[in-house]
Amino acid sequence: MSSPLSIRFEPALLERLRRRAQATAGGSVSTLAQTLIDEGLRMAEHPGIAFKAGTSGRRAALVNGPDVWEVVKFLHEVDERGPAAVSAAAEVLGLPEARVHTAMRYFADYEAEIEAEIEAADAASAAAEQAWAAEQRLLA
Repeated sequence: MSSPLSIRFEPALLERLRRRAQATAGGSVSTLAQTLIDEGLRMAEHPGIAFKAGTSGRRAALVNGPDVWEVVKFLHEVDERGPAAVSAAAEVLGLPEARVHTAMRYFADYEAEIEAEIEAADAASAAAEQAWAAEQRLLA
């Protein structure tokens, strides 16, 4: 259960928050403020992480880079282990090794969330492949 907190905003900031909440489907000022505060704290705790919106919702990503789940999925699937896995991820994803470590540290704190994003991406990929196969059968 959530706990109430009284907070004062500068009028212009509150108006921006209200406008953004209205533009969000089903969004409320309280929900949006909670999301932005959570994401802001996560970014402060994990420099190099940002949040992106997309069809699957908001998700953690490396600044100017891939989503965290993409880095983690690669690390799960690569044959190498240990430092060699980090090197392989850096090479394939075109990232410095330090940025791969940034994703790994974020994953360590939010493992369940990232694993759920991987599962959702895998399910979407499987569904797209099945749709493609059905189209191919239709055209055959």
